[in-house]
Amino acid sequence: MRSVLYPFILLIPLSAILSEEPPTPKSIEHLVSITLAANPEIRFYEAEIAKSKAMRSTAGRQSNPTIELQYGKNALYAPDGSSDGLAFSASLAQPIEWPGRLGLRKAIANRDVLLAELGLERFRFHLASRVRVLAYSLAAQQDVARAAGEVATRYASLREVMVQRDSAGIAPQLEIVTIEAAALVAESSAAKAAVAVQQALLELNQLMGRRADAPLVVQRSAFEMKTAPSLEGLLITAMNNHYDLRIRRSELEQQGFKVALAKNERYPTVTVGPFFQQQNAPALENQTVIGVGVSFPLPSWKNGKAEVTAAEARQMQAQASLSTAQRQVERQVTEAMLIFKTQQTRLALWKKDTMSKFSDAAALADRHYRLGAVPMSTFVDLQDKYLAAVEAINDTQVQALDAALMLEALTGAPGSLVTLAAPKS
Repeated sequence: MRSVLYPFILLIPLSAILSEEPPTPKSIEHLVSITLAANPEIRFYEAEIAKSKAMRSTAGRQSNPTIELQYGKNALYAPDGSSDGLAFSASLAQPIEWPGRLGLRKAIANRDVLLAELGLERFRFHLASRVRVLAYSLAAQQDVARAAGEVATRYASLREVMVQRDSAGIAPQLEIVTIEAAALVAESSAAKAAVAVQQALLELNQLMGRRADAPLVVQRSAFEMKTAPSLEGLLITAMNNHYDLRIRRSELEQQGFKVALAKNERYPTVTVGPFFQQQNAPALENQTVIGVGVSFPLPSWKNGKAEVTAAEARQMQAQASLSTAQRQVERQVTEAMLIFKTQQTRLALWKKDTMSKFSDAAALADRHYRLGAVPMSTFVDLQDKYLAAVEAINDTQVQALDAALMLEALTGAPGSLVTLAAPKS
């Protein structure tokens, strides 16, 4: 019969097998801190904040003044003679914005900064939640693979003993086939768990900015699930704190400022400044002109109505987007609440020593079957039930943690529903 040890090779990356020492186990919260410090995508959001702040620093400033210089030849002709000289003029002009325009631009720039900061905050929260779920799932699937390998090893060991016995008669032959079939099922469970471990490991390493095959050992942490508030309370909290809704509200406020700015920009910018002009004609006379100039565009063809209409349309779109997002959040909170309560109820039915109890029972059945004290059906049933229980418990724990973190994300309240305990040393 083929070996049943190969699933455990899948649990460890090649780099870990070739390394002299196994990697040091790391707690889930330690992995979260490493990810938040090393994740490359966080740099993108930080750069977006820096860009928005740089744009804000110039949004409320007046436009730079302009200086205009002219130099040329001055020719004068008269009945009694003509004269050539130099002509020179200089002017300094300062554009003056319509009152309130700079304040509106500053307000829009402030909303850009706020949106960038909300984007970073949302990404960091979801990144930390994803790392917690992946790390816990990694440890849970390792437990499943370990239990499946343990059961498969028992089947393989028992088969080696049975084939050495006298197999005369149909009963011994059927028992051997039963053991072989059960071993194949256990090996399949171990292989599936090993694949799940590798998938979680690859994604974890990617989020942490490490090589995909970098070895990693997770210290499994117990978690405490708190009693969730009423659905009405969760919905109120979600409406106020949900990251996407906060972003949509900021966008709506920003669009309101853009509408006001579009209306303000219908009035022209006035340019005011002094000018100096001098013309020299040595044979006749010199002429000097000093004054103040004012200029502004005439809104003959571009009156700003199209820009105002477009800005108001985008404001209506932002309002509709916010309303749609609110309905989606209501549905998501209600759905996540149902999942959270269901998984919490399932976890409450199990005692802390449930898995160790099933493990001891499976080992006890193995010893007593070899002694002839229990029948084949009891032995196989206990091994299969032990493996199924390990899979069910671990799957429920992962789903419960995922549901709790999902509710925390929807309500924008980290740590309000689940707390990971420090791993035991």
